[in-house]
Amino acid sequence: MDILAIQDLKKSFGGKEVLCGLDLSVPEHSIFGFIGRNGAGKTTTMKAILGLLKPDSGRICVMGEKVYFGQTRTNRHIGYLPDVPEFYSYMTPLEYLHFCGEISGMDKADLVTRSNELLELVGLGQERCRIKGFSRGMKQRLGIAQALLNRPKLLICDEPTSALDPVGRKEILDILLAAKEQTTILFSTHILSDVERICTEVAFLDNGRIAMQGTIAELRSMRPSDGFMIETEQRETIGTLIKAFDDLKATERNSLIFHGNKERFFDIMRYVAENRIPIQKIERIEPTLESLFLEVTK
Repeated sequence: MDILAIQDLKKSFGGKEVLCGLDLSVPEHSIFGFIGRNGAGKTTTMKAILGLLKPDSGRICVMGEKVYFGQTRTNRHIGYLPDVPEFYSYMTPLEYLHFCGEISGMDKADLVTRSNELLELVGLGQERCRIKGFSRGMKQRLGIAQALLNRPKLLICDEPTSALDPVGRKEILDILLAAKEQTTILFSTHILSDVERICTEVAFLDNGRIAMQGTIAELRSMRPSDGFMIETEQRETIGTLIKAFDDLKATERNSLIFHGNKERFFDIMRYVAENRIPIQKIERIEPTLESLFLEVTK
């Protein structure tokens, strides 16, 4: 079942068409990477999903229900983490979650249990300080807890790791992986290494349309291998191989990179065997998300 389905979504601002007939489907229990350059229309799409922005045309459905601009009935299925979440800085994390639960009508007993459960999930279970003293990463973690409070079927995260250091990014990604057990996640980002680490499905947004969509394995299978890496046991043998095959390129280690057809690669392997050149490792270089993204959005 698709938690989110978008058909032929269009939106223009001042004569500039930002979304040009976007089609997107997000399956249940996935971490879905929504990838695009800055300004590609990711945030515009998310605001339309939340009913905060009126599309020029097209259809958006969440859990099979159509989204209408200005009517937030479908938002009962959605949790949302903006790129820069805002809080009442004088509150503690627990006070803030209780406040959010009360204004959304949650049962009091359930709210207490759920708040404590989520603060433990995001690593703030023992935090008693006011939010005003929180780092950016701590605020992002609290934002995820707040977005999950009502047990949403779809969690939308708008570039949650873009301004974090490596430690903060890892913490947020680990939390999102854990949250997958509870919800489906639409993860907007332009950090491709984050996508490769946690996402089960990916869509590339380019010029207001989805240029490519599928699992990471499916996307990689659409493009041939980027070549081979040959690692030698002895540094001096690198020069010998490069002299025999000028299409080999040396790296910083005792290794060579080859980009070419299989016949040429077999010629290299035949030369290695005939000259008894000691090889440590031969590894096929799989296409990365970065190379795929640059190819389809160039």
